[in-house]
Parts: sequence; structure tokens; C-alpha cells
Amino acid sequence: MRFRSSPFVVAATLAASPAAVAQTGDGDTGSVPRGGPGAVVRPAAPAAPKAVVKMPELVRFVEAPYPAAAASAGVQGDVILRLTIDVEGRVTQVEVVEPAGHGFDEAAREAARRFEFQPATRDGKPIAAKILYKYSFTLKAAPPPKDAPKSKPSVGNLGGVLRIADTNSPLAGAEVVVVLPDGTERRVLTDDAGRWELRELAPGRYRVRAGAQGFQTREEVEEISAGQATEVTYRLAPELEEGTLEVVVQGERPPREVTRRTLERREIERIPGTSGDALRSIQSLPGVARPPGLAGLLIVRGSAPNDTETFVDGTTVPLIYHFGGLSSVVPTELLDRIDFYPGNFSARYGRVQGGIVDVGLRKPNTRCTGPYGKPSEETGCYHGLAQVDLIDARVLAQGPIPGLPKWSFAVGGRRSWIDAWLKPVLEESGAGVTTAPVYYDYQAIAEHEPTPKSRLSLRGFGSDDRLEILIRDPVAEDPAFGGNIRFRTAFHQGQALYTGELSPDVDFSSMAGFQYGLIRFSLGNFLFDLDIYAVTLRNELGFKLGKGFKLNAGMDFLTGPAEVTVRAPPPPRPGEPSPGPFASRPVLETQQQIMLYRPAWYLEGEWTPTARLRVVPGVRLDYARDSGHADVSPRFNARYDLVSPTDGDEEAASSAAGRRRMRTTVKGGVGVYHQPPEFQQTDEVFGTPGIRSNRAIHYSVGVEQELTRHVELSVEGFYKDLDNQVSRAPNDRGAFTYNNEGLGSVHGLETLLKYKPDSRFFGWLAYTLSRSVRQDGPDDPEYLFQFDQTHNLIMLGSYRLGRGWEFGARFRIVSGPLATPVLRAPALPALFSADAGAYTPLQGEPYSERLPLFHQLDLRVDKRWQFQDWRLSAYLDVQNAYNNQAVEALVYNYNFSQETYQTGLPLIPSVGLRGEF
Repeated sequence: MRFRSSPFVVAATLAASPAAVAQTGDGDTGSVPRGGPGAVVRPAAPAAPKAVVKMPELVRFVEAPYPAAAASAGVQGDVILRLTIDVEGRVTQVEVVEPAGHGFDEAAREAARRFEFQPATRDGKPIAAKILYKYSFTLKAAPPPKDAPKSKPSVGNLGGVLRIADTNSPLAGAEVVVVLPDGTERRVLTDDAGRWELRELAPGRYRVRAGAQGFQTREEVEEISAGQATEVTYRLAPELEEGTLEVVVQGERPPREVTRRTLERREIERIPGTSGDALRSIQSLPGVARPPGLAGLLIVRGSAPNDTETFVDGTTVPLIYHFGGLSSVVPTELLDRIDFYPGNFSARYGRVQGGIVDVGLRKPNTRCTGPYGKPSEETGCYHGLAQVDLIDARVLAQGPIPGLPKWSFAVGGRRSWIDAWLKPVLEESGAGVTTAPVYYDYQAIAEHEPTPKSRLSLRGFGSDDRLEILIRDPVAEDPAFGGNIRFRTAFHQGQALYTGELSPDVDFSSMAGFQYGLIRFSLGNFLFDLDIYAVTLRNELGFKLGKGFKLNAGMDFLTGPAEVTVRAPPPPRPGEPSPGPFASRPVLETQQQIMLYRPAWYLEGEWTPTARLRVVPGVRLDYARDSGHADVSPRFNARYDLVSPTDGDEEAASSAAGRRRMRTTVKGGVGVYHQPPEFQQTDEVFGTPGIRSNRAIHYSVGVEQELTRHVELSVEGFYKDLDNQVSRAPNDRGAFTYNNEGLGSVHGLETLLKYKPDSRFFGWLAYTLSRSVRQDGPDDPEYLFQFDQTHNLIMLGSYRLGRGWEFGARFRIVSGPLATPVLRAPALPALFSADAGAYTPLQGEPYSERLPLFHQLDLRVDKRWQFQDWRLSAYLDVQNAYNNQAVEALVYNYNFSQETYQTGLPLIPSVGLRGEF
């Protein structure tokens, strides 16, 4: 027996003005035209001007038992019900409008009482409503007798599950439309478990369209074979306001990693203190430490910043944030996803022992919109954006390429203009900065979709940051610091990306890129210049070897020449006493060309023996020609649903208190990760050739628990065992030799309590407890790592006030940074170097002093105006709202006899305007 249910006619009863909306549907047998036979439409009274009304949405469907007498008699029927739904989405009254008899009326009425809805809203405020609902009872075809002659099947079945992308929960009451080869359509609604099925389809290719109110429509092409049942799983993303874009942290595809954190587009845009920058939102997640002031660094799970790699669709980029962390190098509007892996990441990635950030660029937007931003299914339209605030200005244009079917483009650019107003202020104040930081970035994309399941994307993007500082009194600091400090970092990237299917069981992805990157740094007479011409190549083949098992095989190549020029004294290792002023240190100089060659290969399986369990074993082989060593890195991750939302659907449907079960998932992983030494560490002049890669073993175990439909708790413990770490020790020649005797460990606990976005509110509480320690050698003392932060608490939330207004706040409490103090001897805190004419401090134990606690409140207010053909937005983003002078470091006078705190940035307001069409 088959049960079908559809919202037949919706007539909302509003407090001041009734309105009516008619919807029809008839399961998988076709549809009744709007306003057609059987439609009941109530006359609408005059509505409040410009009121935005959203009708109730079914979120939990309860299946009614089929009356036994009707089943025996082979009777089918439809019952039309009038449901009264309160402001909390509960069904408070059920009336039978059109009875069907045979016990159908009672069964449908009792089932409908347990329905749950997303309540109707007017201008975003929940309101009571009444709807007409059709509950259909349909008998399945009887199975053939056991002794009936068997014939070779000539038809197949198509079915599967619809899930919500951000929560992986079943999507009930959604409509699936299957377009037959002759152009006719068959429709079916998903049940409470999100399942749907169509039987007896002729072999061939079918276009499938899945959608639901409040969710984006998804279209796919599926292949039906005779005698086989094709099972598919589609994940629908929540529908976004027109002109916005969803960005996901650890995106929609099934994860190969342990940790999965998801941020919706609205969360990313509205997190206070980030100016709506998607990549800066990562810093509000568990496991990410607060970086030092004005340092655009990612510090993940107690690792050094250079232990975490950033990719753009598989290509490494040298930096993720512009100078000072003011904004990221890729604008939010061009992002399709952000995959953030704080640890135990897949074998796809290597050459680092910390974490991974992989950014995906989006397909250019060619979707049209109706008047006042209403969604439209039409494509082929152009879009533009311009935004300006106190930090920078940017523009973006995208749309179809004229004369080239299925081609689209996007071009954008941004430049900071903080130098235009900050430079005069700094010069007037007597600061040593002669030029304020200047940065720009650009992007260009050409996209082609040869088939519905393939994609070709050609990209060019880049970034450039520059800073200059004048030291006005070098003698007071260090004679070697005479002149300016100049710093510049830039990269320019070309990239080609292709994804597609070679067959129904084999998919293929390929990325080829070329990058020119440069670093320029000069400090008086010292300098460091680096030019890299890197070629990257990534290919992956995915093979479906059987039901529930997929094997991924890939290659990851990095090669190209590099030129480096260095003139500087060898730096001290972290925390060791300074050998004296720079002017008194021996200067080393090298200028050479090197050839980078770091190939890698990997294998990874995805095994899903049951719907509850997912196991991902993998192994990776890396080689680095600069160090001359190869590394093998095995890895293993697993997830298991102790309680699944689809558990006991039949029991829940028949119980008086049947409700959707809250998901409980346990997860864990272990893996080996290698990071080759830095190029200068194997250099013949500054380093030691032949040293091996750093090694880390990641362990993690955690649990994810849904508390309600909107609230989820995630707790994860992690441990990193570090050995073979590149360290340095004095040699008998009075210099230093690099070795692999360094040790260390990081352990901690991450907690995330998150309220998923609803029509009004989103927010979360994130807390990380961790400890990161290092040893320079087995016999050396253990010390806290430079970037250790014991406590990191983040509380944030944002609330829509209505009429286009939204207010949000973020509060952070973080353990203070670590510093290496100068010994506080009563009369001798420093030694005077007569040759250099400067003092040398007597330093204490490395990173032995914890500076005062950091705390900061950030606020954000947004206002949006929607016009007929365009949209205007304004925002005020205030960092450090109560002007707390956070302590960032210790500073001393010329002879190190007096100590004081160096404080961070004061209150920083940012006012911005944004126009879109």
C-alpha cells in the first residue's frame, strides 16, 4: 500500500487580512493545474501594503495506517482536510472538508494531528494559519504468485532520499519530478524519512528535478537499467535571499575527514568583527586560535601558522589574508565552498602537519530575478556589485558570455584605500610609518558546462600586499636598522579545472595551474628576495567498485624553479638568547636557483556498509627532492550514527507521540602526517642538507548530538604526537646545525553548541581547551609553544529585527599570548656591546610569561533596502566596541631596564555601502 499526501489548497488566515494561495499536486501520477478541479480558494481581503507572506511548510509527515477493510476490498481514496496551525507550527485542529469514507477520514485525521510545520510568517513574524491538505491512500500492486513463470525484467526502478545539505536530515514533503523520454512528467512527494520511489520505468536516461519550499532546486540526469533499482541521494541547500551565495565550511559532499563544521551564507555575512568576509569567519570556529594583533595568520590546534596550508581548488596560495588580516584574498561573492579541516584530513592533502583550508571558486551567476528581488527560474542575466567601506573598495560583474552557449564569466577586483586617509594621520602623529599598507586582488573566471555532469573552468586570480616603515631613530633600537623596512608579498595564478564522469561508475577531476609568487623583504642592509614559478597538477579518479564502496586514486604534483637571495645573520631559534645586536652578528649571504620537485600519489577508500557507518582508509606517498626523502602516510577515519533520524519511522508514525529522532554520531580517526623541511633549512649556507620531514600523528574522537531541530552539540578531543621535528643545535664550528631531534605534543578539547539559522536568529558558543608544548631535543627541557592558548571562548549571535534591520554581537575571551621576558636582574638586565654601540638583553626562559587575558566585544548592524531592480545595503561593523587595550607583547627601553606592555588596536569602526543588481 502506498500513502501520498500533498498540500492541495493553502488558505492562510492572517490576523488582519486573510490571503489565499492555491497549490495542487497528486503524488506520482501527475498534477492538477493551479485553480483547477477541486481547488478551493478563499476570497482574499485587502492585504497590508508590501507585506511578505510565507505559507506553512511541512517539516514532519506522519504516515496513516491503511484501513484493513478498505485494503481487503481494494478501495483507494483522497481525504481533504482543513488544518489549523498555530505560531509554533503545531496542528491545533483538523476538520474533514471532503470525506472519503471506508475509514480513510479517521486515519487521515489522526495522522494529521501529529504533523509538524514551519509556521506561516508575515514580514518574518510567525502567524497562525489554516490550510487545506489532501491525504491520499493508494494501494500498491499485488505481488505475482510464487508459482508464476518468471520473465526477464524489462523495466527498472528509480528512487532515493532527499536530505537537507547543512544538517544531513531527511527532507519530508519535498516534490521530485522525473521527466520521461517523451517529455511527460511523473511526480512524487518524499515521506517522513525523505524517501521517494518510482517503479516500472523503461531503461534510459531521465532528468530528475527535486525541490521544496525554502530550498534550492536540484536537477540531475540518472540512468535506468532493466531489472535494476537505481538509488540516489540528493542534498538540497536552503534557499537564499536573491543576490546572496551559500558558502559552506566542509561542504555538502560526504566527508572523508573526521570533523565536519558547516556555516551557512547568512552566518558568514553577519558574524561581527569580520566585515562579512567568508574566510575570516573561520577564526570564530573551535580549534582556531586568535592570531597576534595585525597578523593575518591561521593557527590551528596548537600548530605553527606554516603548518596549515591554504588551497584554491587544489592549488596552494602563499597567503590567505591581506596585511593585518583585514580581509581575505578571495572575495566572498566568488566562493562556492570553504573546506576547513583542523586535523585528521584526507589523503588528498599532504606536506603539512597542521590543518587544511581548501577554497572553491563558484560558477558565475547567470540566474535572473524578478521585480523586487523575487526568485526566477530563468537564466541568462547579468549581475553587478560595488562595495566600499573605510578599508577597501571592490567591484564584481558576472553573467553569460555573448555568442558562446553554456559559457559564463565573472570578473572582479579590489583595492585598499586605507593609505589615502591613514597616511596623513600617522605622519601627523609622528609614527614611523611612511606608507600605510596597500593591497589589491583580482579575479577572472570563464566557465563552461559541456554536459549536466561535467564542468570546465578557466581562472586567473592574484593578490599584492605592500608595506613600508621608516625607523626614525635607529641608534636607539639597533644600528643595523638604519633606513626603511620594506615588505611585499604577491602571487599571480592561472588555473584550469575539469570535473566529469567517464562512465556511470567512474568520475574524474583534474586541475592544472601555474603560479608566480614573490616575497620582498628588506631591513636596512639585510634583505630576503624570493621568486617562485610553480606548476601544480592534481588528478583524481573515483571508481565505484560495488554497492557502498568507492576507491579514489590521485596524484598531486608540485614542481618549478625558484630564485632566492638572502643577506642576513642566521636567526636564533625560538626563545634562545639573542647573540647580540644585529649589527654585531656575522652576516651570511647566498644567491641561488633551485628546482622544486615534490610529487605525491594517494589511494583512499570510501566504504559505507550500512546507512549508519562510513569508513575511510587511505594512504599517501610523498617525495621531496630538496630533502631527498620519501614519506608514507597511512590514515583512517570513521563515523557511525548511534541514532539516525530515520530510525523507527514506522513505529514513530504509529505512535501517538511520534517525533523525529535526534541524530547521535560518534566519530574518530588516526593518521600520520609529514611536512618537508623549509627550503632554507636544507640550504647549504643557512641550513643542513639531508634532514628529514617533520612528522605528526593525529588522533581524534568525538560525538555530535542533535538536541533539537535547530540546536546541535559537538564535542571532540584531539591529540597530536610530534616527532622528527626540525630543530637546531650549536656545532663545534661556532655555528648551528639542523637536525630532526625536536619533539612535541598538542592535546585539547573542542566544544561547539550551535543554534542553526532560522528566520530570525543564529548563533553559537565555541570553546577550545588546549596545551601545545615543544622540546628542542630529547634531553632539553619542555616549554610551551609560542602560539599556545589554553582557553579560547567565543560567543556570538545575530538577530533579524524586521524591516531590513539585523543586529549581531561577538564576544571573545582568550588566554593572553606568551612572551620571553628579559631577566629582571637588579643591576644588570642587559650587556653593552661596544662594537655595535647597543645593548644585548639577558633573556629568560622561552615563552615562560603569559600576558594578561584578551577579551573583546564586536558589534554589527545591517540595514537593507530592496528596490525594483537593485538592492542597497549598509552596515556598521565595530571591532573592540568597549576599546579594551589588549596586551600583545613586552617592550623595553634602550638598555632593557624598563618593561612595558605593547597594546593592540583600539576601537575600529567600519562603515560600508553595497549596491547590487
